[in-house]
Amino acid sequence: MDGQTVRELLSHPATEVAPLLLGAHLTLGPVTIRLTEVEAYLGETDPGSHAFRGMTPRTTTMFGEPGHLYAYFTYGMHVCANVVCSPTGEASAVLLRAGEVVEGVDIARERRTTSKTDADLARGPARLTVAMGITLAHNGADVLGESSAPRLELARPAVDFGRSVRTGVSGPGGLDAFPWRFWLPGEPSVSPYRAHYPKKRPG
Repeated sequence: MDGQTVRELLSHPATEVAPLLLGAHLTLGPVTIRLTEVEAYLGETDPGSHAFRGMTPRTTTMFGEPGHLYAYFTYGMHVCANVVCSPTGEASAVLLRAGEVVEGVDIARERRTTSKTDADLARGPARLTVAMGITLAHNGADVLGESSAPRLELARPAVDFGRSVRTGVSGPGGLDAFPWRFWLPGEPSVSPYRAHYPKKRPG
């Protein structure tokens, strides 16, 4: 499937695109990951999305051309990566939550020294970016370009996949009205579901 065809597919809302990314390969340098878990985030209609309150310097990439990477810093220590969807001007993105390292396992192990098993190397969005070497410098990168880094290659759509509410999302965006987490059943690299619990203030 050529890049233009894939870009047209990604021009649909993230809720439609997310299941289609399951099984896709994402490559950056020597490391390739097969995506096993993703989450969909829409724009100004989705209270769980960074773009809920409109375009900001942080979310500009989300409003751009589909097929680019939206990378952001979270919790003051982690980078997470998303594939931008929907037509230009409509914020929408798929969070890359987890994957199986299928090439460059040794490099991923060097980057993820705390992982006890290979299944744990990219189990979770922050671990995935570390294993792949994705940084904030990759924000806006075209994952469908001729010589892009990282590069996305779609696989045959999954026939069977799990679905639930998104993990760790606070407020209305984490409610049952947003069952936009998708994963491949039986894959050990899929991260465990975690509900969001507000932190209690001392005293």
